[in-house]
Formats: sequence, C-alpha cells, structure tokens
Amino acid sequence: MVLNSGQIWEHRRQAPISPRAFVGRMLEQGRLAVAIIALSVLFGVMGYHWLAGFGWIDAFLNASMILGGMGPVGELKTNAAKIFAALYALYAGLVFLVVGGVLLTPVLHRVLHRFHWESDQAANEK
Repeated sequence: MVLNSGQIWEHRRQAPISPRAFVGRMLEQGRLAVAIIALSVLFGVMGYHWLAGFGWIDAFLNASMILGGMGPVGELKTNAAKIFAALYALYAGLVFLVVGGVLLTPVLHRVLHRFHWESDQAANEK
C-alpha cells in the first residue's frame, strides 16, 4: 500500500491497508501516545520539584498520580505550587482525551474506511 506524498491515511477509494500494515500503524500511534505521556510526566515532575519543593521521587509520584487520575499525594504549601497543581490537573484531563483519541483514531478510521470502501465497491458494480 503506497500512500501519496504527505498523505497519512488512505483515501476512501483506496483499498484498506493489510492487517500487518494496520498493526504497524497502531504501533506508531502507540509510540506517539507513550511520548505524549512521558513528556507530560516530565513536565509534572519538574513543576512539582521546582514549584512545590518535592524531592524527585515525590514529584514523580505526584505527577504520575495526577496524570493517572488518582489525585495528589503530597501537601502543597505555596500558592505557586497550588496553582501549578490545579493547571496540571486540567492539563492531565486533556492529555487523557488526546491519548485516547490518538489510540482510537486508527481503529475508527479502519472501521469507517471498510464501510465506505465496501459501499463504493458495491456502487461501482451496479
């Protein structure tokens, strides 16, 4: 399956990609999701370390807990730390939605592509 230059997904007139290529696409999207999560954890760790004064391990714990949707662990003493924690929690909610979208996009595209490709094939046979 060769896509046009700059084309990410196959056009509806093109046949769906092979199962092997689809697995490759899912792995690529998985790598993107892991990169987003890793950068988000790094951002949170630095914020909790520098603004809240937590040690690296405690900063990692708090960033991971917020990003995972569990909530904060340590007590925040400064206003800057509290503002950072609030903004990071809002950011973490958006990261959850973005990562979900990144991982579901190939699956939804494949389902919709197969549906449209088959209906186009049936229309062409008439």
